[in-house]
Amino acid sequence: MFQIGDKIVHPLHGAGVIQAVVERTIDGAPAQYYAVQPMLGDTQLFIPIDACEKLGIRPVCSRAAAEAFFRRLGSLHRSESKNWNQRYRENMLHIRSGNLLEVAQVIKDLTLRDQERGLSTGEKKMLTSARDILASELSVALGQSLDTVLAEIDDKLDI
Repeated sequence: MFQIGDKIVHPLHGAGVIQAVVERTIDGAPAQYYAVQPMLGDTQLFIPIDACEKLGIRPVCSRAAAEAFFRRLGSLHRSESKNWNQRYRENMLHIRSGNLLEVAQVIKDLTLRDQERGLSTGEKKMLTSARDILASELSVALGQSLDTVLAEIDDKLDI
């Protein structure tokens, strides 16, 4: 269980800070929720405490883990291209996994595809989202700005 003030990561929303624990009643059933202020955007998330594990909510990685991630980042190779539907499904699975390297793989593949052929609107949105999710966690872990982290990601991915 997390505490107020903990920095956590939601696989689809990136890093955020738990602001409060609140009780809400939905469909007549009371439940406790974490009120989370994400780094990205100005909305507040309400995450059911009982569903955190299922949703993939986890603490922000450590500084050492973030530094190790950057050391491995340059070794990512482009994955094979598939048709649009298969690519989209696989990329969403990688993003939802919450694994930093899998999210980075999505960024690399989509960026290279964009440079070669262009991306659909859905894939452009996915690329932006994946970059923001990854950068938000790494910026918290390293204590750096989003722009600095995004520049380092691009440099290490050689894109």
